[in-house]
Amino acid sequence: MKTDADFMRQAIALAEQGRGWTNPNPLVGCVIVKNGEVIAEGYHARYGEFHAERNAILNCSVDLTGATAYVTLEPCCHHGRTPPCSDLLIERGIKRVVIGSSDPNPLVAGKGAKRLQGAGVEVVEGVLKGECDRLNPIFFHYIQTQRPYVLLKYAMTADGKIATASGQSKWITGEQARAKVQQTRHQYSAIMVGVETVFTDDPMLNCRLPNAKQPVRIVCDSQLRTPLQSQLVQTANQYRTIIATLNGDTALHQAYQQYGVEIIVTQADNKRVDLPDLLQKLGERQIDSLLLEGGSSLNFSALRSGIVNKVHCYIAPKLVGGAMAKSPIGGEGIGELANAVQLENPEISVIGSDILIEFDVQPQREK
Repeated sequence: MKTDADFMRQAIALAEQGRGWTNPNPLVGCVIVKNGEVIAEGYHARYGEFHAERNAILNCSVDLTGATAYVTLEPCCHHGRTPPCSDLLIERGIKRVVIGSSDPNPLVAGKGAKRLQGAGVEVVEGVLKGECDRLNPIFFHYIQTQRPYVLLKYAMTADGKIATASGQSKWITGEQARAKVQQTRHQYSAIMVGVETVFTDDPMLNCRLPNAKQPVRIVCDSQLRTPLQSQLVQTANQYRTIIATLNGDTALHQAYQQYGVEIIVTQADNKRVDLPDLLQKLGERQIDSLLLEGGSSLNFSALRSGIVNKVHCYIAPKLVGGAMAKSPIGGEGIGELANAVQLENPEISVIGSDILIEFDVQPQREK
């Protein structure tokens, strides 16, 4: 006989199908069971479309009276783009709701479960909570801070170099690892580099997977030096593109805006774009997640400012040496080991001939 955990795992697998399409909404899956049999399934497929519970119910022609609903995230109880899911579960006669994650959204935050209980529905919370929580670190961070969740990604050789001493960096990792990066680009709302990367690589920063969501492309460019002939500018009408700058020259802004580029003027941090201020402005534009693929200087600035939540470190089985070859984190560096950025919860996977280590960034303590 299947257990609550078994059905919740089915709901988790359903939720995963929406990855990349629901931002800034969460990933949610729902399985409805009656007399031990699954009678309906649904997941939140795209932002603005029906939630998982509603999709499951709409996909079911069976009487739901007395059934159990397994939902990876607490059902909503407020009117947003869609009506409250908790009310629909009650209306259809669901008598038991099993919840994985609690919803930290202040509009929900326990109110969904209480609404169900107030209507006589049995509510069981916290089933596979850890696995359900791992679906939505981006949503949890964004809904509580109104700032994007930031992933710093870099690829390096086994001796810690992101390029040779002569500057060559294509390609450090193999095809399978690079395909994984494309999946990440699909999953995140935006991708950001520094202007030096634009000068060096003239990147497109798009997702090259078929039928993928395209991330918003962002350049940190304090002095507004991004070449007008760069691929990013020339394709800004095709892919949403933002340049973050300190330069307030509106005439210069117009030179970029005529190509479709959006300009965000931020506060200054030592004559550079103030990254926390930029994140605040991106959050106001409903950008909930940011993939940082910058060079070593931008990587250090991001870590120093405390905006990084997660790190993806790709390691290739290559050695290049070179005292002048760049490492992933540049800048002036941190002077004392006691002040180093601390990483935790490592997860290691082998992708082709490369290794991926994923870390969470330990929150900085207040000094």
